[in-house]
Amino acid sequence: MRPSLNLEYVLNASEKESDVMSLRLSTEEAWAVIENAHTGIFTTLRADGWPIALPVWFVALDRTICLGAPARTKKISRVTNDPRASFLVESGERWSELLAVHLTGRVERIEDDVSRDSVRSLIDAKYANFRTATTEMPEATSDHYASTVYLRLVPDDRILSWDNERIALREKK
Repeated sequence: MRPSLNLEYVLNASEKESDVMSLRLSTEEAWAVIENAHTGIFTTLRADGWPIALPVWFVALDRTICLGAPARTKKISRVTNDPRASFLVESGERWSELLAVHLTGRVERIEDDVSRDSVRSLIDAKYANFRTATTEMPEATSDHYASTVYLRLVPDDRILSWDNERIALREKK
């Protein structure tokens, strides 16, 4: 249930700090949020170390993040040069609704045909109703997307997550 606008966004002051429910999601909850998200933010590193964060379509598969990218994009060269990356999904408009899961890890190319075809099929199925037909795109754009490289982010054990709906709210006085 979402709070009404007359609520103050504070932790319940009468509770001891140790008694306050954690905002963190369990591992299972975090992966459920990821699996149900539409778009993720995939961050890679330029050669000079500066991060580049871009929205991506993806699928979660066996607790990894799989995505495709046009073969001639800088995204591919960045992960080839430095496989460290992060991935974020988030939702919520009001502060009390904010929900997010952030992963860090290393990216690898999906090289074998069976895995690549599986990831392609899963992404195609997830986004079938959202794609623009290549016949509707300008020729240069269609050509750009003609050759796809599939990537897998293998996350490390650290999952950063929060769900502000878990904060105990109190009514304003």
